[in-house]
Amino acid sequence: MEIPKGHYIFGTVKVGERGQIIIPKEARDVFQIKAGDTLIVLGDEKWGIAVTKSDVLERHANEVFRKISEGDNDDNQ
Repeated sequence: MEIPKGHYIFGTVKVGERGQIIIPKEARDVFQIKAGDTLIVLGDEKWGIAVTKSDVLERHANEVFRKISEGDNDDNQ
């Protein structure tokens, strides 16, 4: 199976007694995750769990809000 560029399979992790997981080193390197970074855990009952750095999600949210705002300005002209 060929994995498309920019997509990764980092392997598996086990959930510990306290619900903790260890993010594989290769994933930490690719996504520049360091000790002390804040991650957001998102969930969808159909698709599962996603983990992302909070600053990445914030950038995407700001871009969405900017585009919404620009769209509102276009409607008012």
